[in-house]
Amino acid sequence: MDDEQERLLPIANVGRIMKQILPPTAKISKEAKQTLQECSTEFISFVTAEASDKCHKENRKTVNGDDICWALSTLGFDNYAEAIVRYLYKYREAERLRAYQNKGNSTQEENHEDDENRRGQHGKQTDELPIPLEFRVMEKGDNSHQARSS
Repeated sequence: MDDEQERLLPIANVGRIMKQILPPTAKISKEAKQTLQECSTEFISFVTAEASDKCHKENRKTVNGDDICWALSTLGFDNYAEAIVRYLYKYREAERLRAYQNKGNSTQEENHEDDENRRGQHGKQTDELPIPLEFRVMEKGDNSHQARSS
């Protein structure tokens, strides 16, 4: 496989996604799959590069979901950014719930340690969930850390 093929999304995955939206009897040409494969790969690279530049300017090495939302909005893809913000919120809530439920499956000793770690300043038990939920929707072109409510 040459370098060009290695950087592209797997064509089988692209075809599978395309089939999901089409009627069951519809056919998709190889050329259509290849065209969408190239376009979707380029789109992902474009958005990721913008998010990566933001992280580089902020001296961070990890691109996260918030950075992708910011990049989509900055690049004029506000509808996509809004949809991904909603997805991220639901995903993080599900992860939070899953982590909280998994705590119930821990051993007594682990539960005791977790209880100790979750105690507030005055030894009171806090009801905070183990994974903090944090995301920001940035204004287009805004590089500050000020959040706006969505």
